[in-house]
Amino acid sequence: MGISAVKYLLVFVVSVLLQVLFCNNILIARVIAPFIYILFIVLLPFDTPRSLLLFLSLALGLTIDVFTNTPGVHASACLIIGFLRPVILNLITSRETLESVAAPRVKTMGFHWFVTYTIFMVVIHHFFLFFIEAFTFEGFLLTLLRIVLSSVLSIALILLSQYLIFRK
Repeated sequence: MGISAVKYLLVFVVSVLLQVLFCNNILIARVIAPFIYILFIVLLPFDTPRSLLLFLSLALGLTIDVFTNTPGVHASACLIIGFLRPVILNLITSRETLESVAAPRVKTMGFHWFVTYTIFMVVIHHFFLFFIEAFTFEGFLLTLLRIVLSSVLSIALILLSQYLIFRK
């Protein structure tokens, strides 16, 4: 197992532990809940094969589902962003950039690009997660409020991680 694989395994474990031990215990005003664990999918290298990306997304979601007793909710939301990640990357990045840079980081891609990318990934994840969790359009506005506010907090935590954890 190479150094890179060990590094991403560590990111997987740390993101799951942060989510399960810390973030799952945060609920602000019974509406806002941070989901930091998707940081793992966000930070995977650009050249990750699609099948591996989907497998890792499923494994991450199922791991969170096991710890939170939410059968399939997080797994399906992670699979959606794992499936859409290449599409999002192609929308906001040129092919030359994707080939010349190893992985998405603020340091390598720039703040504006990373924020745009993170917003896409987090909002899609949260939209799918909260509507699957509610499984109804009753309380639609409350669900939208939860999506927006939780997305803002999750994006802020992901950006903060770039400056606290992934700095050299």
